[in-house]
Amino acid sequence: MKNRDTKDLVMKDFEAYSDVAADLLNVFLYEGQQRVKQENLLAAPTETIYQGQERLRNQLEDVGKYEMHCGRVKAMYLFANQSRVDSKMLFRKAGYVGGVYREQYKSRKKAFFPVIELVLYWGEKRWNRRESLHELLHSRDASEELLKFTDNLKLHVFEMRNLPEKTRRLFQSDMRIVVDYLAEGNSYCSDRKIVHKEALIKLLRVLSGDENVDDTIFMMQEMKMKEEDDVKVCELFEQYKRSGREEGLEEGLKEGLKEGLEKERERSIERMILDNQEEHRTKDTIIGKLIRWFSLTEDESREYYDKYAG
Repeated sequence: MKNRDTKDLVMKDFEAYSDVAADLLNVFLYEGQQRVKQENLLAAPTETIYQGQERLRNQLEDVGKYEMHCGRVKAMYLFANQSRVDSKMLFRKAGYVGGVYREQYKSRKKAFFPVIELVLYWGEKRWNRRESLHELLHSRDASEELLKFTDNLKLHVFEMRNLPEKTRRLFQSDMRIVVDYLAEGNSYCSDRKIVHKEALIKLLRVLSGDENVDDTIFMMQEMKMKEEDDVKVCELFEQYKRSGREEGLEEGLKEGLKEGLEKERERSIERMILDNQEEHRTKDTIIGKLIRWFSLTEDESREYYDKYAG
């Protein structure tokens, strides 16, 4: 399995735990108030279908959760993981959220509910892209008159590597360990007990650049650690040192981040080529966009086009 696929799956697995998902919602939506209860969260579909220029296409969100109240859906939450700044993320959100509202429109049920997407940004570079559709369109010379009649879609982006300490302290699940480690590096140590040991170790490993985490359960056996054991963060890191795995956590993060950004960039290039093909753009037009948007040379742009245009 490719590193990108491994990283995506590990993040999804970790965030799919109801206590972790509820924690993210309570911190980012309610400033730490315990408004969303983990027992009220149910797994929600993450795939929607839309009609492309030539064929039906699917789009996949990372994690979806329904919040239930008295047997009905109160709200739907979507989590999108990003390793790279994406200037067109607003349009992806429109597809994800719009797909869910479309399903509500098609449904015979009369119960409607809000759909909220949170973007969890794991990259090192600060997110400096416009976070509302009005800002984006205004920067492309859309007039104020037109914007008055344009719905203002907004992104809710949370920079997981740059959360202030005040925000990090609000987390109560294993996510507190992740964000504190990202902020403090190898100097981080805590008496906090780990709840989801295998999932947490896998997440720390992929954030450290490990391409294969399938041996995590065997690594835990080497450290004589069981899922049901009471294990604190400092104990885990001490076990890493004793088993010779300490090198993963600071240097690995830097190498893993660099590799992850490069792969996410290539993924964006592929997506741009395919999307423009669907819109029947010419080869020269697409190559011109690659040069401008990704700062590529003409030769590099042609190589990417030949690789992904099919």
